[in-house]
Amino acid sequence: MHITVVFAALAAVIMFGASPVAAKIAVSTIAAIDVAMLRTVIGGLIAIPVALILGIGLPKTGNQRMLLLISGFCGFVGFPVLFTFGVLLTSANHASMILAALPVFTGAIAMAWDRQRPHVRWWLGCATALIGEAILISGVDADTSGASLKGDMLVLVSNILASLGYVAGGRLQRSGYSAMGTTFWGVAVFALLMLPLLPFTIQTIDLKTVGVSAWAAVLYLAIGVTIMGYMLWYWALGSGGIARVGLIQFMQPVSGVILAWLLLGEMLSPRFLVASVIIFAGVWVAIGVKK
Repeated sequence: MHITVVFAALAAVIMFGASPVAAKIAVSTIAAIDVAMLRTVIGGLIAIPVALILGIGLPKTGNQRMLLLISGFCGFVGFPVLFTFGVLLTSANHASMILAALPVFTGAIAMAWDRQRPHVRWWLGCATALIGEAILISGVDADTSGASLKGDMLVLVSNILASLGYVAGGRLQRSGYSAMGTTFWGVAVFALLMLPLLPFTIQTIDLKTVGVSAWAAVLYLAIGVTIMGYMLWYWALGSGGIARVGLIQFMQPVSGVILAWLLLGEMLSPRFLVASVIIFAGVWVAIGVKK
Protein backbone atom coordinates (compact mmCIF):
# COMPACT_ATOMS: atom_id res chain seq x y z
CA MET A 1 0.00 0.00 0.00
CA HIS A 2 1.43 3.40 -1.01
CA ILE A 3 2.51 5.63 1.87
CA THR A 4 0.35 8.50 0.57
CA VAL A 5 -2.74 6.31 0.84
CA VAL A 6 -1.82 5.34 4.39
CA PHE A 7 -1.30 8.97 5.45
CA ALA A 8 -4.59 10.04 3.86
CA ALA A 9 -6.44 7.22 5.60
CA LEU A 10 -4.77 7.99 8.94
CA ALA A 11 -5.67 11.68 8.66
CA ALA A 12 -9.30 10.75 7.96
CA VAL A 13 -9.36 8.27 10.85
CA ILE A 14 -8.01 10.89 13.25
CA MET A 15 -10.74 13.29 12.12
CA PHE A 16 -13.36 10.56 12.49
CA GLY A 17 -11.92 9.67 15.89
CA ALA A 18 -12.79 13.11 17.19
CA SER A 19 -16.44 12.79 16.12
CA PRO A 20 -17.70 11.05 19.31
CA VAL A 21 -16.12 13.80 21.41
CA ALA A 22 -17.44 16.58 19.16
CA ALA A 23 -20.90 15.01 19.11
CA LYS A 24 -20.88 14.65 22.90
CA ILE A 25 -20.02 18.34 23.28
CA ALA A 26 -22.66 19.38 20.76
CA VAL A 27 -25.54 17.34 22.21
CA SER A 28 -24.85 18.74 25.68
CA THR A 29 -26.81 21.87 24.73
CA ILE A 30 -28.30 21.13 21.27
CA ALA A 31 -30.87 18.42 20.51
CA ALA A 32 -29.39 15.33 18.84
CA ILE A 33 -31.62 15.58 15.75
CA ASP A 34 -30.56 19.21 15.31
CA VAL A 35 -26.88 18.29 15.53
CA ALA A 36 -27.33 15.50 12.97
CA MET A 37 -29.20 17.74 10.52
CA LEU A 38 -26.95 20.76 10.99
CA ARG A 39 -23.77 18.81 10.25
CA THR A 40 -25.19 17.59 6.94
CA VAL A 41 -26.92 20.81 5.87
CA ILE A 42 -23.95 23.04 6.71
CA GLY A 43 -21.58 20.62 5.01
CA GLY A 44 -23.80 20.47 1.93
CA LEU A 45 -24.22 24.24 1.63
CA ILE A 46 -20.43 24.57 1.72
CA ALA A 47 -19.90 21.70 -0.71
CA ILE A 48 -22.22 22.95 -3.47
CA PRO A 49 -20.38 26.21 -4.35
CA VAL A 50 -16.98 24.53 -3.95
CA ALA A 51 -18.00 21.74 -6.36
CA LEU A 52 -19.32 24.29 -8.87
CA ILE A 53 -16.19 26.47 -8.63
CA LEU A 54 -13.96 23.44 -9.13
CA GLY A 55 -16.09 22.27 -12.03
CA ILE A 56 -16.93 18.91 -10.46
CA GLY A 57 -20.02 17.50 -12.13
CA LEU A 58 -22.45 14.82 -11.03
CA PRO A 59 -21.75 11.18 -11.99
CA LYS A 60 -22.68 10.42 -15.58
CA THR A 61 -23.64 6.74 -15.50
CA GLY A 62 -26.62 5.18 -13.77
CA ASN A 63 -24.40 2.85 -11.73
CA GLN A 64 -22.29 5.76 -10.49
CA ARG A 65 -25.38 7.74 -9.52
CA MET A 66 -26.74 4.78 -7.57
CA LEU A 67 -23.43 4.45 -5.73
CA LEU A 68 -23.52 8.18 -4.96
CA LEU A 69 -27.05 7.89 -3.52
CA ILE A 70 -26.08 4.89 -1.37
CA SER A 71 -22.89 6.49 -0.06
CA GLY A 72 -24.63 9.83 0.46
CA PHE A 73 -27.64 8.47 2.35
CA CYS A 74 -25.59 6.12 4.54
CA GLY A 75 -22.80 8.60 5.24
CA PHE A 76 -24.72 11.85 5.58
CA VAL A 77 -28.21 10.87 6.76
CA GLY A 78 -28.45 7.39 8.29
CA PHE A 79 -25.12 7.36 10.08
CA PRO A 80 -25.14 10.87 11.60
CA VAL A 81 -28.74 10.57 12.86
CA LEU A 82 -28.28 7.17 14.55
CA PHE A 83 -24.77 7.95 15.74
CA THR A 84 -25.70 11.32 17.28
CA PHE A 85 -28.65 9.83 19.17
CA GLY A 86 -26.39 6.97 20.26
CA VAL A 87 -23.73 9.34 21.59
CA LEU A 88 -26.43 11.21 23.50
CA LEU A 89 -27.20 7.99 25.39
CA THR A 90 -23.65 6.74 25.91
CA SER A 91 -20.18 8.11 26.63
CA ALA A 92 -17.62 9.36 24.10
CA ASN A 93 -15.22 6.61 25.16
CA HIS A 94 -17.84 3.89 24.75
CA ALA A 95 -18.89 5.23 21.33
CA SER A 96 -15.24 5.23 20.27
CA MET A 97 -14.86 1.60 21.32
CA ILE A 98 -17.99 0.52 19.44
CA LEU A 99 -16.75 2.27 16.29
CA ALA A 100 -13.90 -0.24 16.32
CA ALA A 101 -16.25 -2.64 14.51
CA LEU A 102 -16.24 -0.40 11.41
CA PRO A 103 -13.26 -2.09 9.69
CA VAL A 104 -14.82 -5.52 10.08
CA PHE A 105 -18.13 -4.39 8.58
CA THR A 106 -16.38 -2.40 5.83
CA GLY A 107 -14.11 -5.27 4.83
CA ALA A 108 -16.87 -7.86 5.02
CA ILE A 109 -19.31 -5.79 2.93
CA ALA A 110 -16.60 -5.00 0.35
CA MET A 111 -15.59 -8.64 -0.04
CA ALA A 112 -19.19 -9.85 -0.18
CA TRP A 113 -19.96 -7.19 -2.83
CA ASP A 114 -16.98 -8.37 -4.91
CA ARG A 115 -17.57 -12.05 -4.06
CA GLN A 116 -14.09 -12.44 -2.65
CA ARG A 117 -12.78 -14.68 0.10
CA PRO A 118 -10.71 -12.93 2.76
CA HIS A 119 -7.01 -13.83 2.92
CA VAL A 120 -5.88 -15.76 6.01
CA ARG A 121 -3.69 -12.83 6.98
CA TRP A 122 -6.73 -10.53 6.85
CA TRP A 123 -8.52 -12.80 9.33
CA LEU A 124 -5.43 -12.94 11.54
CA GLY A 125 -5.08 -9.15 11.56
CA CYS A 126 -8.79 -8.66 12.30
CA ALA A 127 -8.68 -11.22 15.11
CA THR A 128 -5.63 -9.57 16.67
CA ALA A 129 -7.14 -6.09 16.46
CA LEU A 130 -10.45 -7.35 17.86
CA ILE A 131 -8.62 -8.88 20.81
CA GLY A 132 -7.23 -5.42 21.47
CA GLU A 133 -10.71 -3.96 21.19
CA ALA A 134 -12.08 -6.57 23.60
CA ILE A 135 -9.41 -5.60 26.13
CA LEU A 136 -10.33 -1.95 25.70
CA ILE A 137 -14.05 -2.53 26.08
CA SER A 138 -13.66 -4.81 29.09
CA GLY A 139 -11.74 -2.10 30.90
CA VAL A 140 -13.90 0.97 30.32
CA ASP A 141 -16.65 0.25 32.84
CA ALA A 142 -15.28 2.76 35.33
CA ASP A 143 -15.07 5.47 32.64
CA THR A 144 -18.46 4.93 31.01
CA SER A 145 -21.01 5.48 33.75
CA GLY A 146 -23.21 7.29 31.25
CA ALA A 147 -23.32 4.34 28.82
CA SER A 148 -26.49 2.43 28.05
CA LEU A 149 -27.43 -0.59 25.97
CA LYS A 150 -29.78 1.52 23.82
CA GLY A 151 -27.04 4.05 23.08
CA ASP A 152 -24.53 1.31 22.31
CA MET A 153 -26.92 -0.42 19.91
CA LEU A 154 -27.68 2.82 18.06
CA VAL A 155 -23.95 3.44 17.56
CA LEU A 156 -23.49 -0.17 16.45
CA VAL A 157 -26.28 0.04 13.83
CA SER A 158 -24.83 3.35 12.64
CA ASN A 159 -21.57 1.44 12.06
CA ILE A 160 -23.26 -0.84 9.54
CA LEU A 161 -24.72 2.09 7.61
CA ALA A 162 -21.38 3.92 7.65
CA SER A 163 -19.56 0.83 6.38
CA LEU A 164 -22.02 0.36 3.52
CA GLY A 165 -21.56 4.03 2.65
CA TYR A 166 -17.78 3.68 2.72
CA VAL A 167 -17.88 0.70 0.37
CA ALA A 168 -20.22 2.45 -2.07
CA GLY A 169 -18.09 5.61 -1.97
CA GLY A 170 -14.88 3.66 -2.43
CA ARG A 171 -16.32 1.78 -5.40
CA LEU A 172 -17.53 5.06 -6.90
CA GLN A 173 -14.04 6.55 -6.62
CA ARG A 174 -12.57 3.36 -8.05
CA SER A 175 -14.92 3.61 -11.06
CA GLY A 176 -13.22 6.85 -12.07
CA TYR A 177 -15.36 9.40 -10.27
CA SER A 178 -13.38 11.70 -7.98
CA ALA A 179 -13.33 11.44 -4.19
CA MET A 180 -14.17 15.15 -4.01
CA GLY A 181 -17.23 14.61 -6.22
CA THR A 182 -18.31 11.64 -4.09
CA THR A 183 -18.06 13.77 -0.96
CA PHE A 184 -19.33 17.12 -2.23
CA TRP A 185 -22.32 15.90 -4.22
CA GLY A 186 -23.12 13.09 -1.79
CA VAL A 187 -23.59 15.54 1.07
CA ALA A 188 -25.08 18.24 -1.19
CA VAL A 189 -27.95 16.09 -2.50
CA PHE A 190 -29.12 15.08 0.95
CA ALA A 191 -28.47 18.52 2.44
CA LEU A 192 -30.89 20.00 -0.11
CA LEU A 193 -33.47 17.33 0.75
CA MET A 194 -33.10 18.01 4.47
CA LEU A 195 -32.99 21.82 4.20
CA PRO A 196 -36.81 22.35 4.15
CA LEU A 197 -37.08 20.35 7.40
CA LEU A 198 -34.39 22.31 9.23
CA PRO A 199 -36.55 25.28 10.35
CA PHE A 200 -38.96 22.88 12.08
CA THR A 201 -36.21 21.16 14.05
CA ILE A 202 -33.94 24.02 15.07
CA GLN A 203 -36.73 26.24 16.38
CA THR A 204 -36.28 24.59 19.77
CA ILE A 205 -32.61 25.66 20.05
CA ASP A 206 -32.13 28.13 22.88
CA LEU A 207 -29.36 30.42 21.61
CA LYS A 208 -28.78 31.73 25.13
CA THR A 209 -27.74 28.33 26.45
CA VAL A 210 -25.70 27.12 23.48
CA GLY A 211 -22.06 28.00 24.02
CA VAL A 212 -19.19 28.56 21.63
CA SER A 213 -17.86 25.05 22.22
CA ALA A 214 -21.14 23.47 21.05
CA TRP A 215 -21.23 25.52 17.84
CA ALA A 216 -17.54 24.78 17.24
CA ALA A 217 -18.30 21.07 17.64
CA VAL A 218 -21.13 21.29 15.08
CA LEU A 219 -18.87 23.11 12.61
CA TYR A 220 -16.16 20.51 13.14
CA LEU A 221 -18.63 17.71 12.40
CA ALA A 222 -19.87 19.58 9.31
CA ILE A 223 -16.53 20.61 7.83
CA GLY A 224 -13.79 18.54 9.46
CA VAL A 225 -15.62 15.21 9.38
CA THR A 226 -18.29 15.53 6.69
CA ILE A 227 -16.14 17.34 4.12
CA MET A 228 -12.41 16.82 4.79
CA GLY A 229 -12.64 13.45 6.51
CA TYR A 230 -14.91 11.80 3.95
CA MET A 231 -12.97 13.23 1.00
CA LEU A 232 -9.67 11.79 2.27
CA TRP A 233 -11.32 8.53 3.25
CA TYR A 234 -13.08 7.90 -0.07
CA TRP A 235 -9.87 8.66 -1.96
CA ALA A 236 -7.88 6.27 0.24
CA LEU A 237 -10.51 3.52 -0.09
CA GLY A 238 -10.59 3.82 -3.86
CA SER A 239 -6.81 4.03 -4.23
CA GLY A 240 -5.62 1.46 -1.70
CA GLY A 241 -8.36 -1.17 -1.68
CA ILE A 242 -11.50 -1.00 0.43
CA ALA A 243 -10.89 -4.11 2.54
CA ARG A 244 -7.26 -3.24 3.36
CA VAL A 245 -7.61 0.51 3.90
CA GLY A 246 -10.77 -0.06 5.93
CA LEU A 247 -8.71 -1.90 8.53
CA ILE A 248 -6.91 1.32 9.43
CA GLN A 249 -10.13 2.28 11.19
CA PHE A 250 -9.10 -0.05 13.99
CA MET A 251 -6.95 2.91 15.06
CA GLN A 252 -9.99 5.19 15.29
CA PRO A 253 -10.93 4.29 18.88
CA VAL A 254 -7.34 4.98 19.93
CA SER A 255 -7.50 8.56 18.65
CA GLY A 256 -11.04 8.90 19.96
CA VAL A 257 -10.16 7.89 23.51
CA ILE A 258 -7.08 10.14 23.55
CA LEU A 259 -9.22 13.10 22.49
CA ALA A 260 -11.85 12.17 25.08
CA TRP A 261 -9.09 12.29 27.70
CA LEU A 262 -7.76 15.64 26.49
CA LEU A 263 -11.11 17.40 25.93
CA LEU A 264 -13.53 15.66 28.29
CA GLY A 265 -11.20 14.50 31.04
CA GLU A 266 -11.97 10.80 30.52
CA MET A 267 -8.98 8.98 31.98
CA LEU A 268 -6.62 6.52 30.27
CA SER A 269 -5.25 3.39 31.92
CA PRO A 270 -2.42 0.85 31.50
CA ARG A 271 -5.02 -1.50 30.01
CA PHE A 272 -5.73 1.09 27.30
CA LEU A 273 -2.04 1.38 26.40
CA VAL A 274 -1.61 -2.41 26.14
CA ALA A 275 -4.76 -2.73 24.05
CA SER A 276 -3.61 0.08 21.74
CA VAL A 277 -0.37 -1.76 20.98
CA ILE A 278 -2.33 -4.90 20.12
CA ILE A 279 -4.67 -2.93 17.86
CA PHE A 280 -1.76 -1.37 15.99
CA ALA A 281 -0.15 -4.80 15.59
CA GLY A 282 -3.37 -6.23 14.15
CA VAL A 283 -3.70 -3.37 11.68
CA TRP A 284 -0.09 -3.78 10.58
CA VAL A 285 -0.63 -7.48 9.91
CA ALA A 286 -3.93 -7.05 8.07
CA ILE A 287 -3.04 -4.12 5.78
CA GLY A 288 -0.13 -6.16 4.40
CA VAL A 289 -2.59 -8.41 2.55
CA LYS A 290 -2.06 -8.38 -1.20
CA LYS A 291 -4.84 -7.27 -3.50
